[in-house]
Amino acid sequence: MLLDRGIMPPTNTQISTFLATAHRLADLSGAAIRPYFRRAMKVDNKAAAGKFDPVTAADRAAERAIIKALKAEWPDHGVEGEEYGLQAGTSAYRWIVDPIDGTRAFILGFPLWGTLLGLVHQEAPLIGMMDQPYTGERFWSGPAGATMRLADGRKRRMKTRPCASLADAMFVTTHPDMFKPGGEMRGYEAIKAATRYTRYGGDCYAYCMVAAGHADLVVEAGLKPYDIAALIPIIEKAGGRCTSWTGGSAARGGRVIAAGDPRVHEAAVKILSRFG
Repeated sequence: MLLDRGIMPPTNTQISTFLATAHRLADLSGAAIRPYFRRAMKVDNKAAAGKFDPVTAADRAAERAIIKALKAEWPDHGVEGEEYGLQAGTSAYRWIVDPIDGTRAFILGFPLWGTLLGLVHQEAPLIGMMDQPYTGERFWSGPAGATMRLADGRKRRMKTRPCASLADAMFVTTHPDMFKPGGEMRGYEAIKAATRYTRYGGDCYAYCMVAAGHADLVVEAGLKPYDIAALIPIIEKAGGRCTSWTGGSAARGGRVIAAGDPRVHEAAVKILSRFG
């Protein structure tokens, strides 16, 4: 009975079954999103007080498709999504979903966005997937490691690259505006000054580039669980580390570090723990 409720640790066979579900969910969400990309569409603003947090019909359609499929396939699993909130389940499993991570890029026609599908077990990230339905790329974690599907359909194993120090690291963050004035901004500025090069933009795509060995470090703040839960196992299964600024769990969002090399992660924590 404990195993049926998902309280016992999942086996590799069970993880592979859940991963197959994630692939089906990505196919469904991609089909819901693609008709909207680079087309004229209405953009709503979820934020107040002069801020901008866009949402489109594509976001909502994709999340509805995901929820419907999950309720049919795993009715005891919970679902936590950006657009429709938390729907509690009766087991220890919960899917954490961002139908379009990078909606700002989406509405501008830039392909630096993706659908995030994460599964947590007793609050610990278990599997993760980032799907880019326009380019056909897909990134995921599984029992054997982290895998990338290329635009031509070929697959390859992902592995983070070695980087000896922050001074050698290529640093990516979505935008400086995500850091609040004060400690967060000082932390960002300290990392920027310590690294070799800084690139802005990318949202979920930046984390996958760390996992694939093309970038070395992502540092962000103000994240929600649906922004990061799916990306943690992808980074870690590729050989990297993804934590809070103080080295704790990043599964519920907040201030996040993702690094490909443990030496870069350790150095980033040493700096950022002073600010967070």
